[in-house]
Amino acid sequence: MKSYPPERTHTIGVFGHGGSGKTTLTEVLLLTAHAVARAGRVEDGTTVTDFDPDEQRLRHSINLGVAPVEWNGHKITLIDVPGYADFAGDLAAAMRVVDGVVLVLDAAGGVEVGTELAWEAARLAQVPRIIFVNKMDREHAAFIRTVEQARERLDEAVVPMQLPIGAEREFAGIISLRRQRAWLIAPSHDGTFIEADIPAELHALEQQWREVLIDRIAATNDDLIERYLEGGADALTTDELQQGLRSGIANGSIVPVFCGSAAQVAGMAQLLNGILDSFPAAARRPVSALEGGRRTTIAPEAAAPLTALVFKTLIDPYGKISYVRIFSGTLLANSTVVNPRTGREERLGQLFAVRGKETLPVLSLGPGEVGALTKLGDVITGDTLCGRERTLALDPIAFPPTAHTVVVKPRTRADLDKLGGALHHIVEEDPTLHISRDAMTGETMLSGLSEPHLQLIAERMKRKFGVDVELELPRVPYRETIRGKAEAQYRHKKQTGGAGQFADVSLRIEPLPPDPARTDPLEFVNAIVGGVIDRAFVPSVEKGVRAAMLEGVATGNQVVDVRVELFDGKMHPVDSKDIAFQIAGQEAFRLAAAKAGPVIMEPIYELEVVVPDAHAGDIMSDLTTRRGRVLGMLPDGDGRTTITAHVPYAEVLRYATDVRSLTQGRGRFTMRFDHFADLPAHLAAALQAGREDRG
Repeated sequence: MKSYPPERTHTIGVFGHGGSGKTTLTEVLLLTAHAVARAGRVEDGTTVTDFDPDEQRLRHSINLGVAPVEWNGHKITLIDVPGYADFAGDLAAAMRVVDGVVLVLDAAGGVEVGTELAWEAARLAQVPRIIFVNKMDREHAAFIRTVEQARERLDEAVVPMQLPIGAEREFAGIISLRRQRAWLIAPSHDGTFIEADIPAELHALEQQWREVLIDRIAATNDDLIERYLEGGADALTTDELQQGLRSGIANGSIVPVFCGSAAQVAGMAQLLNGILDSFPAAARRPVSALEGGRRTTIAPEAAAPLTALVFKTLIDPYGKISYVRIFSGTLLANSTVVNPRTGREERLGQLFAVRGKETLPVLSLGPGEVGALTKLGDVITGDTLCGRERTLALDPIAFPPTAHTVVVKPRTRADLDKLGGALHHIVEEDPTLHISRDAMTGETMLSGLSEPHLQLIAERMKRKFGVDVELELPRVPYRETIRGKAEAQYRHKKQTGGAGQFADVSLRIEPLPPDPARTDPLEFVNAIVGGVIDRAFVPSVEKGVRAAMLEGVATGNQVVDVRVELFDGKMHPVDSKDIAFQIAGQEAFRLAAAKAGPVIMEPIYELEVVVPDAHAGDIMSDLTTRRGRVLGMLPDGDGRTTITAHVPYAEVLRYATDVRSLTQGRGRFTMRFDHFADLPAHLAAALQAGREDRG
């Protein structure tokens, strides 16, 4: 593939709900542009962009795929993006680097969950959009119904640019509302069309929607609207209509709708032409970057300072591949670049153009182009690569927060030895993952977007890195404390034939008021007078108390918020030892805590759930059944409501799955630890009984 200047280079994302036909559409666009000799099939695992073994097994996309084509003297880099929320990280990455969005809708399914997620992401990123209604040959396909649904659920800016001729088995072609001509599918079904007049029975429908389209275009410019009102559509030239259309698409006031069938190779050439007509090339999008903490703008030109964003990382046992989008300047093979995040230089080797899993060596990449780099050192997804002359950092990718956490347990000792490296690589590949360690148990915690997401990650770790793991729900980090005051004395005396052990300890304990800023669960006070215990043994008593607090009194969970006063004791001149006072302190604390009204506390999280208004009642009812306390509701005026509540952590371990079920996948949430609260008595009794049953 030859090199193209920025004004003829486009990076376009193909988004939509899973199953809407994005990958097949991308494949057939490649065929139409003669980038491939034969279109692959998702069912056979032979498409260009679904080359990962997991994608071929599951028969849907789980990674973004890159597929450049040449069309009418332009280079269009298509990015096929997964449609399921489990893989929203790639949606965020792709949205950060594209010049425009093709939103694919199923003509029978209409606006689905993945459609809404992609639409909202594009709206927030202010990326221009067009819609392609696919599968017009499918049973129950209904173009006008789909358009009306999109206008209702997405935006009134949605307006047809084309109309289908027939539907389902009768789908026979496409009407262009701008050109007022029809393209009939050729009998050969090879993607060619026969130009013809608009069928008489569709003339009224064509006039109706053409008027809506022209109204929208004219409204983009005061001069256009004035002349349109005076002389109608005939008063506007073709160039003026095109200019108004592009202006409306750029500011979001027009979202044109195209139609066709990828399976029949129908509407593909028209869609490629529509992409060139609708979206700005890379040369028309100024680049915003940070330089020395200040915002600056860089021209998207080949001679400008270099800015390139790493937006995807793939790792296998043979090395690392970093996908980059060039925003300005020229990236050269065998050159040196700077990573502003680390401040370090990176020596580049060969550059590659990418088409699916195929990589072709190139000497350079310019603005708007997407390519791949191998064997980079400390470079991760979201990093900027820039030239030595100016340190420029592009805005990072805003990945979605984690929503589901599991404990990762290796199945064998060999798996344990390789686990750390595998987790490091898997997080490099997928920045939506987060690794942590439970401070109490030492267990490895893995957080991701959903339960299916983490299950797939476990399978990938086994396939790519040979690490077999089990995923379990994390243990709820209950805590224990006391509500009253108590004293206890314990004497430890042991004679073993030689030197014995002796320690006598008296403790007084009382609760401390909860304080989120407190870092130490124990306030230990030495109140010994008269030297009844040598000062050298006081730290031993404290050590024993801390050991008892760590093990808990009622359920084996850590005791917190306690003040312990060592006020009396005895020692032996020969037999008193460090270990004896540790044991005495430990047992004295247990005796005192048992008399001081021990209680079990559970972690309470603040949950913020954003759902469509229609599901707000279901969410609130569900939170009530989870012992939640709703703190407030805030409608945003755009059909969504934010619900804030305090909910016990034990009740939301699988909330990512549950909220998806309750809202048909349209809800999202975040949660953070807020405080501890007393566990209800019946649940505390059950927790204690469970501990006793386990021995």
